[in-house]
Amino acid sequence: MKYCKDVPLHSSWDVIVCGAGPSGIAAAVTASRLGMKVMLLERYGVVGGCLTLGNVTTVMGAVAPGSIRDELAALLSSPDTETGIDSEAAKGLLVNLLAKEKVEFRLQTPVVDAWMEEGAIRGVYVLTQNGIMGMEARRVVDATGDGYVAAMAGCDVMVGRDGDGLVQPSSLMYTIEGMDENSTLVCRHEEDYTTFPDGREYLAMCEKAAAEGRLPANVTIVRLYRTGRKGERLVNATQMNGVNLLTDGDAEKSEIDLRNQMEMVNRFLREEVPGCSNIRVRVSASTLGVRESRRIRGRYVLEAEDLLCGRRFEDAVVHRANFSIDIHNPTGGGQSETDGLPHQAQPYDIPMRCLQPLKVENLVLSGRCISGSHRAHASYRVMNIAMAIGQASGTMAAVSILKNCRISELQYADVRASLEKQGCNLT
Repeated sequence: MKYCKDVPLHSSWDVIVCGAGPSGIAAAVTASRLGMKVMLLERYGVVGGCLTLGNVTTVMGAVAPGSIRDELAALLSSPDTETGIDSEAAKGLLVNLLAKEKVEFRLQTPVVDAWMEEGAIRGVYVLTQNGIMGMEARRVVDATGDGYVAAMAGCDVMVGRDGDGLVQPSSLMYTIEGMDENSTLVCRHEEDYTTFPDGREYLAMCEKAAAEGRLPANVTIVRLYRTGRKGERLVNATQMNGVNLLTDGDAEKSEIDLRNQMEMVNRFLREEVPGCSNIRVRVSASTLGVRESRRIRGRYVLEAEDLLCGRRFEDAVVHRANFSIDIHNPTGGGQSETDGLPHQAQPYDIPMRCLQPLKVENLVLSGRCISGSHRAHASYRVMNIAMAIGQASGTMAAVSILKNCRISELQYADVRASLEKQGCNLT
């Protein structure tokens, strides 16, 4: 679809950021602070992405101190990486942050196509209450998660793992209340063991229930994270294999199956797990938790080997990123590569080249759609790292305008100088 001749111009901006998840918010705030006139577009009616609508209240991953990630963590009052934030409070805190930082934003305004001109993105076409309209920009940041804008612009797309193209399963996160307030049960990963007074071990109970049909066969672990309230746990258990949310109909198929999985998981908890007999759902995600979809090929493709050896890059825009190579099994339960914990990365850098797509000018990649392999993506896809990537993408967009150069012509020294002036530690 190319609408240039038929669609009215809505407005013009220095930077348009597509997608108001954690990475998009970080990009928009950063670009605005650097003097840009910024528009942030969101297809849903709430900002925050997986952090709010997805009920992913455990904000995971790490980066070097001094990035906007630290500021957002303080704003959202997350006490640690193991206790969930208040997603309802976050909805208001984040829109107030955008207003304070003079970021214009539009809700319920999905991008429907990229506005292209001679190999460069000139803006985006959006669906408004008055129909499809064009928004013009000097630079566009794709923080859609699914790499939608980059794909529509004609960038090279990578999907799934080598060999069969399968992606990580999608989930629905939800929060239960009514647990015994004296219960200490927490389960964060495949080797987080808890033995009850009667001698039963929780992880073994999950595996047995999955094998015997009391849990879905691919739900071999029911992860339970603390929230800020007594008697509550965030549940990360449901898992939809064999679907790709880029395929028409797979989202609806997943929604049906995962809602039914929730009922099975809750029945297992009530009937078999001490302290859970009175649990009920307090809140569930309003959109699917999509771990993986498109990845956009850039000037460098980050590989798992870069993470495992903790590689440093001369053009690093995110320093000392760290999270395990957490590949939820595309064909079953648990991890795809190990029987226990996923492979552990060493603190690694993300180079600027991973945010610079091939073929299309004026476009910057942000969040989980940056240029990396299926295995590397399994680490950098989490929110703390995505926020640092967002700061880098917003900086790249702004600096390229200030230096009057194309995204492909950006000098790393200029981007680094700006990031360090913002407080980022890159050494």
